[in-house]
Amino acid sequence: MRDNIQVPFGYEPPVEKRKGTLIYYDAFEHLGEAELERAALLAERRSFGRLVLYPLHEETVKRMTKEPVRAFYKREDMLHDWKRRAGNPDISIEGWEGKRKKYTPVDTALRYLTDKYPSPWFLYLTPENANSFASFSSFEAWIVKIRLLLTKEPSFVHQRLEQYRHRWDVAADE
Repeated sequence: MRDNIQVPFGYEPPVEKRKGTLIYYDAFEHLGEAELERAALLAERRSFGRLVLYPLHEETVKRMTKEPVRAFYKREDMLHDWKRRAGNPDISIEGWEGKRKKYTPVDTALRYLTDKYPSPWFLYLTPENANSFASFSSFEAWIVKIRLLLTKEPSFVHQRLEQYRHRWDVAADE
C-alpha cells in the first residue's frame, strides 16, 4: 500500500548533507580505541552517512596475513562495547563474516557490503591490507567502483596500487 503525502506548493526536500559509506575492513586485533575514534572522526569530517566496521573471520585473517588472531566473537564484542561508549547511531558493526564461519574472499565481502549500504563506497584499510587487496585478481574490477582510504602512508606500494594511485588517499593527514 502506498501512502500519499501532502506537501505545500514549491516544497523542496532538504538536501542530504551526509552520504556514502566508509567501510573499515580489518581484523581489529591490534587496534585500540584511539584508532576507532580516528575512523569515526574521519567519517564525520568527510560527511559519510555511515561508518561500517567489518571485522574479519579468523580464517580470512589466516589466509591474508598468516598471523593468529582472537576469536571473531571476542573482537566483535570489543567493537560493540566501543560503539556503546561512543553513542554514535551512524556506526554499524557488520557481523556477516562471523555468521559465515569461514574464509570470505574480499570480493564476496565487497559485493555483500555494496548491496547493503549506499554509495559512494570508501574502503578504509591499513597499508598492508591495501597491498594484499591489490594483489588479488578482482582488484581492478573493484577499484573502479570503490575508493580506498589508507590509515597511514605505505612504505611499500603494490604495482597495481601504484597504477590506481588516483583512486586512493592517505587519511593520516586529517
